[in-house]
Amino acid sequence: MLTRRSLLKGCAALPLAAAAPKLAAADMRLGSASLTTVSDGALTLPSDFFFEPIPEHELAPVLKELGLSGNQLMQHCNLTLYRDERNSVLFDAGAGPDFMPTAGMVTESLAAIGLSPEDITHVVFTHAHPDHIWGVLNDFDDLVFFNATYMIGRKEWDYWWDPSTANTIGEARAAFAVGARRRIERIEDTVELFEGGQEILPGISAFSTPGHTPGHMAFEIRNGGKSVMVVGDAISNPHVAFRMPGWPSGADQDQDAAIATRLMLFDRLAHEDMHLVGFHLPGGGLGQVDRKGDGYVFVAAED
Repeated sequence: MLTRRSLLKGCAALPLAAAAPKLAAADMRLGSASLTTVSDGALTLPSDFFFEPIPEHELAPVLKELGLSGNQLMQHCNLTLYRDERNSVLFDAGAGPDFMPTAGMVTESLAAIGLSPEDITHVVFTHAHPDHIWGVLNDFDDLVFFNATYMIGRKEWDYWWDPSTANTIGEARAAFAVGARRRIERIEDTVELFEGGQEILPGISAFSTPGHTPGHMAFEIRNGGKSVMVVGDAISNPHVAFRMPGWPSGADQDQDAAIATRLMLFDRLAHEDMHLVGFHLPGGGLGQVDRKGDGYVFVAAED
């Protein structure tokens, strides 16, 4: 069972070198605008968090093919920063100081490229899991991005706002619900809600991608004839999610919906040759999707 205690125990075993990703990991130009991924650190998660739904006799040969072993997986945390002539838009806020000691470093990453939290005009959430929204508050429970407008899909907001979610989400994730509710209460006065299919800011359109959470959103950014899809955790790892996209993942709250979302995203990204940013993908999370047999592979932009 995944609990915050088990997550922290796993994190303690993370090698120091693996826990320190590059602060500003990848970037690209989109016309007159720029997209940069900035690191919030890394997480270590039990392998069962992802693989528990998959029969061992099916899983073992795929893990061997992918070169995966052990009881833990390290996950990079990549926040996307999009800057145009008017706005500095940060997708997700990171984990903050209260989730894992190897995460919560977004302010240091911003500082490395000459920005401070006050420079962020908008914080746009893919979803409200701890590593994506807990970073809105600092050690003193003050808002980190105090000049920003916060934006989140209406369905995701309603789900975490509902006090019954903590009682229905399951014991392992109850703390996630309590933590999300505390943070969305703090941004209530400055939040803007939106629907899938809506252009939320110039050149940025929300794209409904449910399954990982009920109201998970991806975002298509278009500028200067180029496009990139910020997929959040709709594609949550660079190995089994790509090699066997039709397999369920224990990381997803609605596994069937998540599979449908993942297959749809892979098909579109490969067909349109579109760049993506994945929150937990390597190389800063920026890259492209190539077909390989019945599955796909992630090709990092830095490669």
